[in-house]
Amino acid sequence: MPLAGLLQTARAWPLHARDASTGCVCVRPEAPEHVAEMKYYFDDFALDTDARELRTNGAALKMEPKVFDVLHFLVENQHRVVSKDELLASVWDGRFISEAAMSSAVRSVRRALGDDGKCQRFVRTMHGRGFRFVMPVTEMGASDPPPVNGRGGSVHPPAQEVRFCQSKDGTRIAYALAGDGPPLVKASNWMNHLEFDWEGPVWQRFFTELASDHQLIRHDARGNGLSAWTVSDFSLERQVEDLEAVVDTLELESFPLLGLSHGAPKAIAYAAKHPDRVTKLVLIGGYARGWRHRDAPDTISIGEARCTLIRTGWGSDNKAIRQMVTTDYMPDAPAGYQDWFTEIQRKTTTAENAARILSVHGDVDIRCLLDDVRAPTLVIHARNDLGIPYDQGQELAAGIRDARFVTLDTNNHLLIDSDPEWSRAFRAIHDFLES
Repeated sequence: MPLAGLLQTARAWPLHARDASTGCVCVRPEAPEHVAEMKYYFDDFALDTDARELRTNGAALKMEPKVFDVLHFLVENQHRVVSKDELLASVWDGRFISEAAMSSAVRSVRRALGDDGKCQRFVRTMHGRGFRFVMPVTEMGASDPPPVNGRGGSVHPPAQEVRFCQSKDGTRIAYALAGDGPPLVKASNWMNHLEFDWEGPVWQRFFTELASDHQLIRHDARGNGLSAWTVSDFSLERQVEDLEAVVDTLELESFPLLGLSHGAPKAIAYAAKHPDRVTKLVLIGGYARGWRHRDAPDTISIGEARCTLIRTGWGSDNKAIRQMVTTDYMPDAPAGYQDWFTEIQRKTTTAENAARILSVHGDVDIRCLLDDVRAPTLVIHARNDLGIPYDQGQELAAGIRDARFVTLDTNNHLLIDSDPEWSRAFRAIHDFLES
């Protein structure tokens, strides 16, 4: 065959084809292309494509070439799911490779990152589809300096300072300061613990990112964490007074305010009461109506049943009741995250307090306050949120004038860094606070 015909035939070959008898993939070699040299920063790691090194704390980790290539390809395509066929075709050029060899390389990637198939903090298996790199990544040119302020670099949280103040009714409230910069105040939500949350996998990345360019101010709700557990009144009014006590103790004149989940009603009530102090309001997974005031059928009976189950089974060694809460709040989280959250629940408060707090959440109805909010507001809500229904977030955005609304395509109520939507959510928060 003439040379021109051979070239035409070669161009017609598929990039890869699966051998039906062996289950292997044959890859057609392609002409080499110039690939820009890049550095990718995530967690404590730096991936240098020029030096072909994975480094942590300045030291290069030993890694086989193909394992490095797998990691590089997954990180480079972090924005999407990579199919097994695509991974085989891109990494093992022109060779027949079994899927078992490819799976072994993925396991080696996880071991290098301190990850595993159960936790899946970095590489998530998308069953029937392939793999996705889910840890947030900062991408830079090879000659650029590494990222600063923790963005895309180390997620070790900065040191936090725990202090105490007294609320209006004398209840002891614990609060913590971390990071430098202008203040950012977070209203307390259910199941807080200043120390455990700061060190655990569920909240650490989120709080560390916020503290990278702000002084993050958090407090434990009454009856939770390091705040007083012996409490007679859990009402929303008293909890707003707790927030006021922290802000007044620190003598903050103005600040952005963040409300997560059950912290959102407190943040809204405070912003409506103190329009001169709240400069911006961020509401994530929040609501204006507690479960006793919603339109969905059986909401009240389900809420009452949960209160009963929590009161009787929260503190026991049988974790079934706490797993119920975990399933509602983070159904798609890695197993390690779920196990931590299930166990930490009973360390944050007593069974009686947890049931009373959940009951108070059911009584909340602050729809009349939404129109009183004057601060620019960002509302973020998961489309398939099992903890707080999606329409509750829509109601907040519709009721607060000129509020921006961001929908996350996830089932998780809590923002966790393993969620593919985490990076987009944090970018929205950062851009809103900096605008």
